[in-house]
Amino acid sequence: MRLKVNNVRVSLLEETSVKEAAAKKLGLKKQDIENLQIVRRAVDARRKNNISLNYHVLIDLEISSKQLGRLVKDKDVTLLAEESLVEPDLGVEKIVGRPLVIGAGPAGLLAALELARYGYRPLILERGKPVAQRVDDVQRFWKDGKFDPDSNVQFGEGGAGTFSDGKLTTRVNDPVMGRILKDFVQAGAPKEILYEHKPHVGTDQLRVMVMGLTNEIRVFGGEIRYNAHVVDFIVKENSLSGVILSDGEKIMSNAVILACGHSARDTYSRLLQLGIGIEAKPFAIGVRIEHSQELIDKAQYGDFAGHPRLGAADYALVHHTPDKSRTAYSFCMCPGGMVVAAASEAGGVVVNGMSMYQRDSGIANSALVVNVGPQDFGTDPLAGMEFQRYYEKLAFKAGGSCYNAPAQNVASFLKYLQPDLRCNIKATYRPGLTACALDSVLPDFVTDTLRSGILAFDKKIQGFADGGALLTGIETRTSAPVRIMRNNDTKVSITHNGLYPCGEGAGYAGGIMSASLDGYHVARAVMAKFTPFFLKACHLVIKSL
Repeated sequence: MRLKVNNVRVSLLEETSVKEAAAKKLGLKKQDIENLQIVRRAVDARRKNNISLNYHVLIDLEISSKQLGRLVKDKDVTLLAEESLVEPDLGVEKIVGRPLVIGAGPAGLLAALELARYGYRPLILERGKPVAQRVDDVQRFWKDGKFDPDSNVQFGEGGAGTFSDGKLTTRVNDPVMGRILKDFVQAGAPKEILYEHKPHVGTDQLRVMVMGLTNEIRVFGGEIRYNAHVVDFIVKENSLSGVILSDGEKIMSNAVILACGHSARDTYSRLLQLGIGIEAKPFAIGVRIEHSQELIDKAQYGDFAGHPRLGAADYALVHHTPDKSRTAYSFCMCPGGMVVAAASEAGGVVVNGMSMYQRDSGIANSALVVNVGPQDFGTDPLAGMEFQRYYEKLAFKAGGSCYNAPAQNVASFLKYLQPDLRCNIKATYRPGLTACALDSVLPDFVTDTLRSGILAFDKKIQGFADGGALLTGIETRTSAPVRIMRNNDTKVSITHNGLYPCGEGAGYAGGIMSASLDGYHVARAVMAKFTPFFLKACHLVIKSL
């Protein structure tokens, strides 16, 4: 029989295997456990003098019903029932042409993969290039500032998350998440993501994974076209019947999944012109802060800092202003990573964080951002987008109009001193930095809240407000500035049939994992209405699982 056992603790002070710890917790001998599979691993660092690893495991063993009765009295032990694949309800309406998926980010790829598995032969239209070519373009931009508006950190195969820490965490509690993680491993991601409490793949492993997902889609009959920029939608009587590419080609379909990503500003503008339901939504803006990773490790792990079983430490920090009107918080923290140029339009500076799977740069960085909303920029559907654009252009000008980023050390920022770039780390942003008062490129309420936040965070992480830490601006793409409104059940646009807004760019996700989940569920909604072209793919996937 198979049991799930939670809270199996292994202290870093002991040389104990997970199997030995599980057997001890259950009052069994190590040899009684025939097989053990880790399903979750987390670090418990609440006691800095005795940090432990906390495991949830699945174990196979042969025991009597009496022994089972004794074990399951423990709240951490449950008898595991065999899970079965939930088959989709397939619709009967015929698709005109093929289902189209606009965008090859996490949402688009997972939507296409699910459709392909069940015989729908989806066509992905990606405005950017394949991963390998995209990486070359991005490296060229970071080196000498040569910007490509269709192939950059935001646009191209894999989406914006391709140049990130590759976090696979989400607050969404969805049983489908386990299946999606298995898809990622099948596509080339490390197996550790199946059980780590805070799984990540890093930008290097994520690129491999993206190519694996694309190949899997092709195996099941799907297709992806690169440099296929959708610039218009064919609309008749509040129904979508196709799209138009930048070269004038028309592709007809009455099932269009729009997974364009949070930086597709031209798409947002065209949707509004066509009367498709779209509204402004809150997001956050701010800066990136860099510390030595050693400082963060020491603050989080004490004397265990640098322990090989712990890796680079992260943090999550939140500070509310006294009147609760503003919140400063860390976002997309990248242990052992770097700050990168992430512009998607010419003439604007945007920063983001990125790290490799090993997280071994020696530098910790995180966004420090402050919430903004329609009360700050207006209720026009595109007001938030224009708000982002305005400050990105200010940052571009302040940086010297060559994609250098405005920056200053924490000491000069906190004390309103002459901007100073001297810091206790080697700055990672490329092409380069320009000393600049960040108050000149961000709203006053943002910089004021950041100052109080940094001082508050120093009480939680000793040394956080160290004057030698570096602030680089500006971070504006924390999430989409709009929401493309859709029906909660059918996932279709509230104004136009045939259009399925999806993922982070549509305002329904906030990271790789939640975007992937949304892509899966939107694909299922399409399948519930339309009939597949053939069922062979469905049989293949069931057999493989």
